[in-house]
Amino acid sequence: MGKDKPVGAFCLVLHSHLPYVLAHGKWPHGMDWLNEAASETYVPLLNVLYDLVEEGISPKITVGITPVLAEQLGHEDFTGEFDDYLEQRIQIAIDNRKEFERTNSPERAVLAAFWQRFYSNIKKTYKERFHWDIPGAFKKLQDGGHIEIITSCATHGYVPLLGNDECVQAQVNQGVATYKKHFGRQPRGFWLPECAYRPRYPWKHPVPYEGDTGEAVMRKGADEFLSEAGLDYFYIDSHLLKGGQPIGVYIDRFEALKKLWAQFEQQYRPEEMGKTPHLPYLVNSSAEPKRPVGIFTRDPETGIQVWSGQAGYPGEGYYLEFHKKYFPGGLRYWRVTQSQCDLIDKMVYQPAKAFSSIPSQAAHFVGLIKGVLANDAAVKETGGALCAPFDAELFGHWWFEGPMWIYYLCKRVHRDPDLRMATCAEVYDEQKPTTVVQIPEGSWGEGGFHWIWLNDWTSWTWKHIYEAEDKMVSLVCRYRDKPNAKRVLEQLARELLLLESSDWQFLISTWSARDYAELRVDWHFDAFTRLADIAERVGEGGILAGADLEMLEETEKRDSIFANIDLDWWAKLDYPPNPDA
Repeated sequence: MGKDKPVGAFCLVLHSHLPYVLAHGKWPHGMDWLNEAASETYVPLLNVLYDLVEEGISPKITVGITPVLAEQLGHEDFTGEFDDYLEQRIQIAIDNRKEFERTNSPERAVLAAFWQRFYSNIKKTYKERFHWDIPGAFKKLQDGGHIEIITSCATHGYVPLLGNDECVQAQVNQGVATYKKHFGRQPRGFWLPECAYRPRYPWKHPVPYEGDTGEAVMRKGADEFLSEAGLDYFYIDSHLLKGGQPIGVYIDRFEALKKLWAQFEQQYRPEEMGKTPHLPYLVNSSAEPKRPVGIFTRDPETGIQVWSGQAGYPGEGYYLEFHKKYFPGGLRYWRVTQSQCDLIDKMVYQPAKAFSSIPSQAAHFVGLIKGVLANDAAVKETGGALCAPFDAELFGHWWFEGPMWIYYLCKRVHRDPDLRMATCAEVYDEQKPTTVVQIPEGSWGEGGFHWIWLNDWTSWTWKHIYEAEDKMVSLVCRYRDKPNAKRVLEQLARELLLLESSDWQFLISTWSARDYAELRVDWHFDAFTRLADIAERVGEGGILAGADLEMLEETEKRDSIFANIDLDWWAKLDYPPNPDA
C-alpha cells in the first residue's frame, strides 16, 4: 500500500505506575520497588527512546506516568536513595563475580560482570544523559514531539468504587494539576486506573459502613469528570466496547459485586451496532449536553503475545528468568529455559543468545498488527489504529529484554511502508470521532469487573475509605476558610488520596505483598483519623501546638506529596448531575 495509504497506525501505550513508597519501608516492600522500576524499566526505556531519536526515528509512543509516580521520581529524596541503590547493586555484582571466580563458576562470573556494567551504565545515563531527572527526561521527549505523556488519577484511585463524586473529582483534578506541574502543559489523554469505568446511574455503597444511609444517589459517570477537566480520551478493555457482561464468574461469588452489577444493569441499554476496537469512539453517559470524551480500546488479539509468560514473547527460553534470584544480593543468573519447569531446573542465562531473539519477535509482532488491521473490514477503507496498552514495568522489570524489543519494534515499523507509529493524540485528531457509544461498567482486571479490588479480603478497606471520604467532605465544607485549619486539611487530603490508592486492594487480593498493603491502609486511615480530630479542634478555634503540631509535622514529612492541593475539589462539585437528565 505504501506510506500514502498505510494499513493503519500502531499506538503503543505504556502505563507507568507505582504506589507511594517514599518513607514507607525499603525491602522487601517499599522503596526498593521504586528503585527496581527506575533501574530496570524507566531509565532503560528512556535510553531506548533517546537512542531512537538520535538515529532519526521518532518513536511516537504514548507513556502514562501517574501523578503519584511523577511526584516520587521528582522528589529530592529519590535521587539520593536511587544513587545509593545503584552503588549497592554494582557492589553486589562485584562481590558475586569474586565469589564465582573463587568457586570456579566462570559462566556466572561473566554474568556478574554483565550486571556490574548494566548498573554502572544506568547510573551513568541517569546522571549524565538525564541529569538526575526522569520526569524531565520524558518531558524533553514530549516537547520534541517524539512521545505523548498522559496522566491518571492522583494516587491511582479505583474510580467506580470511590464513595462520592467530590472524591473522584479530586483524584482527577489533582492528576491534571500534577501533570501540569511536571510537564508544563494540559494533558489530553487519561488512564482510568485499571481501565475501570462506571457510567452515570443511581449508586449505593457496595459495603455498609458507619454513616451509610443505604440510599441510592445519582453518581456521575467517570467520563463526565474527564470531560469537565478538559481531557480528550481514555482507555478501555475490549469487552467493554462489546457491551456484554463481564468475563468470569466472580460476580456470583461476592454479594456486593452482584448488587453493583444489578444497580448498573437497570440503566444500561447497549447499542445495536457493530463496533471495532481499531477506531476511537465518543462516550457521554450523562444524558446532558456535555462534551463527549473519546475512548481507545485495547486490541484483544495482539496483547497475549506480550502479556503472557507462557504463550507470549517473554516465555522465550533464552530470556532472563524473573523469579529465580541468587542470594545474597538478589541478582538473576538464570534463563527461562522452559516456562513451566521448576526453578531448580533453570539453566544459566546467556545474554547474547537472549538478545538475538528480539529482532525476529519484533518483526513477528509487526506482522500481527498488519494482519489484524487488514482483516478488520470496518477500517479497510479509512485505515484504523491498533491500540496496545501495557504496564510499562513489564518491559525491563518483569521482561528484562523488553525495552530492547520496543527499540526493534519502533525501528521495524519505521521501515514498514504499510504501518506507522502514532501517539493517541495524533490518531484522535486524525480520526475526529463523531460516533457516541454507550459502554458498561467494568475493568481490565480478572473477571472483567471489580473482583480484584472488592472481595471478602478487601471489603474492610472500603469501609475505612468511605468513612474517611464522608469526613473529608464535611470538614472541608466547615473549615476550609479558617486559616489555622487549612494546613491540617491539606495534609488530611493527602492521607485520603493515599488511602484511596487501588494498589492496596490489588496487593491484598493477589497475595503479592498482603501484609504490607494492610499495614499501609491502617497507617493512612489512622493518620487521617488523627488529623481529622486535629482539624476539628483547630477549626473550632483551638491552637495548633504541642502533640497536634508534632503529629502534623510527622505526617507532612512522611507523606510529602502534592504541594498544589486545592481543598475546593472536596467542597463542592463543579458540575452537579442534573436529576432531570
